[in-house]
Amino acid sequence: MKLAIACGATIVCAAIAVLAETAGPATLMTQDSVNVFRRFSADREKVLAFYADAVGLETAPTLNMPGGGQMSQFHIGTSLFKFTSTAAGRQDKSGPVLDVTGLRVFTYFYADEAAVTRAFTSHGYPAPAFTGPAGHRRAMVTDPDGQWVELAVGGDPAHFEIGATVSDLARSRMFYREFVGLDELPSVTSAFGKTLRFALGPKSANVLNLWAANPGAAANTYTAGIQYVISDAEAVDVRAKANDVKITQPLGPFGGGLRTIWLADPDGITNYFAQILRRTSNP
Repeated sequence: MKLAIACGATIVCAAIAVLAETAGPATLMTQDSVNVFRRFSADREKVLAFYADAVGLETAPTLNMPGGGQMSQFHIGTSLFKFTSTAAGRQDKSGPVLDVTGLRVFTYFYADEAAVTRAFTSHGYPAPAFTGPAGHRRAMVTDPDGQWVELAVGGDPAHFEIGATVSDLARSRMFYREFVGLDELPSVTSAFGKTLRFALGPKSANVLNLWAANPGAAANTYTAGIQYVISDAEAVDVRAKANDVKITQPLGPFGGGLRTIWLADPDGITNYFAQILRRTSNP
């Protein structure tokens, strides 16, 4: 049985999903929410200092990567934001949010607008330009790599949102709601137009936002992606193959302690699923 999507010339898709009889990956999650990763090409110290000093993320242990290099990590609640250098020679697109498809915006929440403004200015960054009504003010800034960060006043600092620009909202809704199995929340109208919203895990307060790209948008599917920690990577592999979801890295070991499978959403945004393997002692 397949995830069948038929598209007309207008790229408005009528989708009928007859999903394989395996659990959606969201039901297999063993962590309260997803992890997020970002690759960057700017100076490493500048990027990490921006997220630690200005954004105010809590530093987590750095990991040595298989094959070389390091992954720096930050905690938000039970989730990790992971940062690693791009492959040599890569410089992926940024630009206006709706002009490039991909995972484009990280949104962080603050109780005190003045405090986050002081954090930026005291570390040599311009003061964020907050707009909106009291208690719901937001500011858009870019990190040292030119990627978008949204600062939101009035939410819980333990929560976050991530936003993706997609070429077809109906097709992306099918992927995240029907294939991954995320719970869809009521849609809203945001600064980026109609915005579809999904809880990033069962009962999670963290949110995935989807909005429609401008016509002719370029693509950046390399800079950022989503990691789900799950109990059964093989079940995701079976489900992906049964529904013709693109597999970018096949099921297999990763770094000795994980079993992973990497998938692409309809725009090529990485969704990868990691099962933590139990250690076994030698007899």
